[in-house]
Amino acid sequence: MSETGTRGSAFLTKMSQFSKEYMAIIAILIMSVVFTLTSPYFLTWENWKNILLQTSTVSVAAMGQAIVLLTGNFDLSLGRNVAFTSCLGAILMKSTALSPNIWNPWVVILIMLAMGTLIGLCNGVLTAYAGLPAFIATLGLQNVCYGLAKLITNATPIATFPNSIAFFGRRYFGPMPWCVLIMIGLYILAQFLSTKTRLGRNIYAVGGGKEAAFFSGINVKKYTCLGFVIAGFLASFSGVILMSRLNSVAITNGQGYEFDAVIGSIIGGVSLAGGKGKIIGTLFGSIFLITLFNGMAQLHVDPFVQDVLKGFVLLAAIGLDVFRNRKRA
Repeated sequence: MSETGTRGSAFLTKMSQFSKEYMAIIAILIMSVVFTLTSPYFLTWENWKNILLQTSTVSVAAMGQAIVLLTGNFDLSLGRNVAFTSCLGAILMKSTALSPNIWNPWVVILIMLAMGTLIGLCNGVLTAYAGLPAFIATLGLQNVCYGLAKLITNATPIATFPNSIAFFGRRYFGPMPWCVLIMIGLYILAQFLSTKTRLGRNIYAVGGGKEAAFFSGINVKKYTCLGFVIAGFLASFSGVILMSRLNSVAITNGQGYEFDAVIGSIIGGVSLAGGKGKIIGTLFGSIFLITLFNGMAQLHVDPFVQDVLKGFVLLAAIGLDVFRNRKRA
């Protein structure tokens, strides 16, 4: 084979690999072309800023889901974790007028993150050490979080928080919202940790095969639990961003995030089977999902129809993951 033919073959191989690993980017480009042709507002900066703002909360929770998926599990409590921790933060921040020296907004944020991490730890202990299926453990914590959110707020929305936390959701660095820059920074850090550190390699090993990981000297229970802990922390951080961005809190905050996170992760290339995929792909998968429903909203598609389509997208994403795993096998 000639040198030109060899280079051409290598290029095609790289493009094929890129399309498999970053299929979400190709899907986003195709969608953007379609929606640009059908709506004059889709390609405007205001619209894309709105897409990125919505993505900044969903994708942070989705990052946690991706890490749990890499260990071969999944977390159904993420959305309600967002709701409970943001409701708890709102209640405490509203108490600042009574106890300003105690409930400083930054102290409240630390409490929110600690509580979200604790919820993740409960999921991890129940799954890794108590031996409960992840479905049962996280479904139970989902209901606990939702019940606590209703209990502490009396199911009443809470609005208007101190300006000191506006940085997380309503402040800008030039034309770019800070929350989007925070999201990008978190994904760069997560991609580095997952590919260049022992922590990341062990998480992939646990998801790739628990028995093989165990006989390789990896503490399987520890890393399984750690995946849920990280996911809980990221869910509560998503709650901080959402609370700041909306400047209000309700028990519906984060509703459906657990499924949006699964869809974004799978479309981004992370496998339900565990041990496969790149965390950075979850960011593109989340952008794909938000872009899809943003475009449909501009086309005035009925919101109830959008819910039906989201179900089909979830089924299609899972079907795609099954197909990819069979092809690899």
